[in-house]
Amino acid sequence: MTQATRKLRVVHTTRYTYDRPVERSVHKLHLCPMYDWHQRVLSHTLTIDPQAPTVALEDVFGNWVTRFEITAPYTALTISADSVVELLDADPFAFATRKIRPAFPLVWTPWEQVMIAPYRRPVELPDTQAQELFDYAMSFVEKNGADLMETLFAINLTLFRDYRYVPGSTNLSTTPHDVFVSRRGVCQDFANLFICMARLLGIPARYVCGYVYTGNAGTNRAGSDATHAWVQLYIPNTGWKGFDPTNGVLTSLDHVRVGYGRNYMDATPTAGTLYTPAAETMTVDVTVAEVK
Repeated sequence: MTQATRKLRVVHTTRYTYDRPVERSVHKLHLCPMYDWHQRVLSHTLTIDPQAPTVALEDVFGNWVTRFEITAPYTALTISADSVVELLDADPFAFATRKIRPAFPLVWTPWEQVMIAPYRRPVELPDTQAQELFDYAMSFVEKNGADLMETLFAINLTLFRDYRYVPGSTNLSTTPHDVFVSRRGVCQDFANLFICMARLLGIPARYVCGYVYTGNAGTNRAGSDATHAWVQLYIPNTGWKGFDPTNGVLTSLDHVRVGYGRNYMDATPTAGTLYTPAAETMTVDVTVAEVK
């Protein structure tokens, strides 16, 4: 089978303004896309104004991280990342048609249990809420004859079809149970709910932060013109596979991966600490365009 490819250019600009001069601040960025056998970074330029020396490193999750510190007073900060990536994928469903089809309950070797432990621990919830989400997740297992892949496909499509994408309806403190009850949220919320359900079923799940391309004619996907969030699940005999419950699809040539983690905080695009009690205003502009 001929491998399909797509080149995308992502420009991500974050602007901060403050009501008084900030004397000192320290920042951490996840803005450089990942480079692996499904995604190649052809170019990446990071611009910071005011200028500051940067340090690049790879964190414990395998993300490319940039750190910098500003020690001179400033009232505005602009961080802009311009990246061109090439995405490669033959068929996102190919893994699901293999002869080895895992089913519940999943079995992990001792060394696998150690490596996947951070991705199997659900968010802490009251017992009654955790039980309610477990019962909800198990209903998909039972409807699909304990077949792992059919269960995951069903959850992915249900979160897309039965939950409403409503910007501004949630915040960083919103729990997976809150989303389950309200049936609404944004990409981060649907990713968190899927992760929680998967972990309750014993499936390793990690949060993915990146971008989604929506330039195809007739396509109307949520999460465009902003950072996007989805889920990767660790499938026995297959490895990590991406599921986008916000759009009800498996990830392929439309999704640019930037950061992985246990949750949003491990992969947030920009984070920092101010050493001046200043009020902050932030705006974010993201464009994702195909490069011929």
